[in-house]
Amino acid sequence: MKKSIFILLAVVFTVSLMFFTSCGKKDAGTLTCGITEYEPMNFRDERGNWTGFDTELAMLVGEKLGMKVTFQEIDWGNKYQELQAGTINAIWNGFTANASENGVPRSNMVDFSYSYMLNQQSIVVKTERANEFKSMDDLTGKKAACESGSAGESFAKEFIEDANLITSTPAQISTFLEVKSGSVDFAVVDILLAKRLAGSGDYSDLTIANITLDHEVYAVGFKKGSPLTHKVNKVLKELYDEGKLMELAKKYKLENSLVLDTKFKG
Repeated sequence: MKKSIFILLAVVFTVSLMFFTSCGKKDAGTLTCGITEYEPMNFRDERGNWTGFDTELAMLVGEKLGMKVTFQEIDWGNKYQELQAGTINAIWNGFTANASENGVPRSNMVDFSYSYMLNQQSIVVKTERANEFKSMDDLTGKKAACESGSAGESFAKEFIEDANLITSTPAQISTFLEVKSGSVDFAVVDILLAKRLAGSGDYSDLTIANITLDHEVYAVGFKKGSPLTHKVNKVLKELYDEGKLMELAKKYKLENSLVLDTKFKG
């Protein structure tokens, strides 16, 4: 009888301890990242799970913050609407921070984290036509494909006066298909994506034109005034100092593009 009472008391104590411990835990919430398929930043592995530099970086940050991390595939042209509606609370997908859309700096629309990677726009064409594209002047009068709402689209609109010559796609990777099909003459995409895809696999017949464009930087975008900006910045600095950012960059062969600019304001 005494043994049964002892066991019962032990069970009651254990359950009570678990209850009070769980009540004392603070729910840090969910970090929902708005993304598109963009290798090597965010893409699906052979099992259909999201992976990539930005995917893993977001998970590392979420782990340090005690937040659950989820990924929401979005139409890039609707990224600001998704952020304002609360469908996502971070734009984390190779997001060019030092760019404008329709003449408005992106930093006017979101708060940016520290910048963490270098990038630039690039011109992708069919390899057999590479000799036709040696300077910006060679783009005049030709058809372009760009991701809707991207830095590439903003860039294209600056030098292509006829809007009918620009085809907007829901994701950067879709622009490669437009070039392959011949529906456009070239695509304007992030060079990190172009280097990964052009000249290999399904895109072995495409190449990066020898036209050098301005450098850009990637950062994470948050709703104006969001406390997440400061929290994520703190963790980014910790991961950089610990060497984990470089370790991750090397995994995706991005070590030469990795930076961490703690003074960046967008």
